Amino acid sequence: MAERVENCVLAFDVGGSHVASALCCGDDFHLGPVVTALHPATHTSGAFLDLLHDLGVKAGACRDANLGAMLAVPGPFDLQAGVSLMRHKLPYLYGIDLRQPLAARFGWQLAQVRFLNDADAYLLGEIGAGAARGFHRAVGLTLGTGIGSAFAVEGHLVTTGPGVPYGGEIWNLPYLGGIVEDFVSSRAIVGNYERRTGKKREVVDLAAEVSKDPAAEQSFTEFGQHLGDVIRTLLAGFHAEVIVLGGGISRSAQLFLPAVQAQLGDSLTQLRVSELKDKAALVGCGVAAFRTGNGSPDPGKSTPANRAAL
Repeated sequence: MAERVENCVLAFDVGGSHVASALCCGDDFHLGPVVTALHPATHTSGAFLDLLHDLGVKAGACRDANLGAMLAVPGPFDLQAGVSLMRHKLPYLYGIDLRQPLAARFGWQLAQVRFLNDADAYLLGEIGAGAARGFHRAVGLTLGTGIGSAFAVEGHLVTTGPGVPYGGEIWNLPYLGGIVEDFVSSRAIVGNYERRTGKKREVVDLAAEVSKDPAAEQSFTEFGQHLGDVIRTLLAGFHAEVIVLGGGISRSAQLFLPAVQAQLGDSLTQLRVSELKDKAALVGCGVAAFRTGNGSPDPGKSTPANRAAL
């Protein structure tokens, strides 16, 4: 009997400072070795595409990625066209068709190169093999320089429906005279600390000093209070069974989770920290790719009008 060939997709997680790649294979979405690299020093689309190709080759794409590639990308991004609409980060990719040249580099058909919003990918990863497995209604929140969000029902992404904000986005929802991202983001923590001390420090440094710096501790507590309030009020209509927290700030979850839980009180919604962490979006690319191959696509976010051309 011929040996069974396992389905694999080449997954990419395009972050603000670096790109990670790995093969995601099989029904359990297991990853091959993860390879990473900083964005190219030469800020051109050609250098970026060369970087993706080099990472893909190192991850084994030319040998095993029979399902092509799935890229988790930040927004705004026209996922269907494969064109970035970002001006505030990676501006050298703005308006560039990434699908055609990437497919050409790997020798694939255009349809084999697909794109997925990074927050959607994160939640799909946790649904497929992480903290959101087995839940009927789940929310993923990625906490970093901003706040990303994704919603899922019965394991499939939704961007409309009861309790789902426009496009599945919460970052710009009105909150306390501003928007959610003003109060739930790394810049909010940095701003909290600066107001208390007159000093500006990075979040990672503040997290390391909490035990001996009361102002740092208070800054994380205030962040947690706002996050809990947002979950309790703005997300209440979705009736999530689980909310999974990911992103860089979630690595310091022990510093703000008590404040979040205090806001939630006796809510039946479970609050969990990502199990897959930096690998969640890569696994989520596999989940999305395999579903698409089976005829059940998870389109997730496309290009919400209120984020286009930021």
